[in-house]
Amino acid sequence: MPGISAVVPAAGVGSRMQTDCPKQYLSLAGKMLIQHTVERLLSHPAINTVIIAIGAKDTYFAQTGLSEHPNVRVVLGGATRATSVQAGLEAVTTQWVMVHDAARPCITHSDIDALITHAQSHDDGALLAAPVRDTMKRANAQGRVAYTVDRQALWHALTPQMFLTQTLKQALIQADDTVTDEASAVEAIGGQPVLVPASASNIKVTHPEDKWLAEFYLSQQEGKS
Repeated sequence: MPGISAVVPAAGVGSRMQTDCPKQYLSLAGKMLIQHTVERLLSHPAINTVIIAIGAKDTYFAQTGLSEHPNVRVVLGGATRATSVQAGLEAVTTQWVMVHDAARPCITHSDIDALITHAQSHDDGALLAAPVRDTMKRANAQGRVAYTVDRQALWHALTPQMFLTQTLKQALIQADDTVTDEASAVEAIGGQPVLVPASASNIKVTHPEDKWLAEFYLSQQEGKS
């Protein structure tokens, strides 16, 4: 099937946000966070389906209305990111798939364009990323500095990450459930995904203060792709 599918794992509880509901359902600029994220993906012309993996006891998703969209599929996620993504992949019918964090609502069309271009030029896929700019320290067991890590060539892995569907399926079958991103699974089977520089606005809402920054970026992006 032509086009690209996007899998959004959304079965997590987001405990670091210190809120009563999972972070993907926090109110953000008049909508739930996950609504911004999914609508941004759906508005990209190359993405024809968004598959959302939710938790078995999720009591919030029905309030989003996202399941009513003709290009949205909902599946039951698992206890880990890897199992949720695997569940989403079972509903994918396209050759290429991207996986995107539910808590990254500010993804731009230009970043998605760059990701698609690089991924489809390399069989190992690609991921949005940001070069490390701060000095990095390795801690010891006592919380003291063990040594300074050379930040040269270090990157923060972001999302979306995009791969051939069959490659990602095979990688996740062989991966440990503790993998925290899809590129790690592809790396484990010998792949070398391409790093694609991302916009600074592609933040992940993880801590309470991130919510305000995301709202700022959304306000700046209003009317833009």
